[in-house]
Amino acid sequence: MTKPLVIFGSGEIASLAKYYFETDGGREVIAFTVDDEYATEASFEGVPLLAWSQAQAKYSPDDVDMHVALSYQKLNRLRQAKYEQVKAAGYTLASYICSKATTWPDLTHGDNCFILEDQVIQPTVSIGNNVMLWSGNHIGHGSHIGDHTYFASHVVISGHCKIGRRCFFGVNATLRDFLTIGNDCFVAMDASVVKDLSDGSVALTAASTLLDGDDPKAIKIRNRYFGLEG
Repeated sequence: MTKPLVIFGSGEIASLAKYYFETDGGREVIAFTVDDEYATEASFEGVPLLAWSQAQAKYSPDDVDMHVALSYQKLNRLRQAKYEQVKAAGYTLASYICSKATTWPDLTHGDNCFILEDQVIQPTVSIGNNVMLWSGNHIGHGSHIGDHTYFASHVVISGHCKIGRRCFFGVNATLRDFLTIGNDCFVAMDASVVKDLSDGSVALTAASTLLDGDDPKAIKIRNRYFGLEG
């Protein structure tokens, strides 16, 4: 029998986790919990919000599972710390893989993963613990994603890439195949990575050139592309 779920967190990601787990994951969320100093409200999203000490006293690891639902603050170090805190207390950490994600039977993944809709996860992919994949990513065959890594949306990881721990990938980032990305790397939105990254590397891309609507160059470009007059 599937145990009820307690979510660690009380922000936007925790709210979304409750929705996905209950709507698609077949889990009942019976409470939220946060560190004692942040337990300033009695409830969140219609269920009790408990201080961590209260949650441990009320819910045994034999009776509930937990899921840590936090963002990428401090380059995922906070999420890692709370994952380790909950695991050290003896709780099983539940993962969620959306039924609308495309996966293959040989996919392996760790605990406390949160994998949303419209992923294309190809064969022989392995995913570590506490990994978040927001909507619409492509993970190429034979790739590995290390623990505590966060993907925003529409990231493309080509085949046979090895991603380290605590990395962050922004929207529309792209990796060439057979790359090795070290730990604690920041790959920014729209970055195109074509070589290996050592630990702590940052991959950036030039920002778009923006032209005001009354700029003569903007007018010329609009007219040329769309057949406008004058």
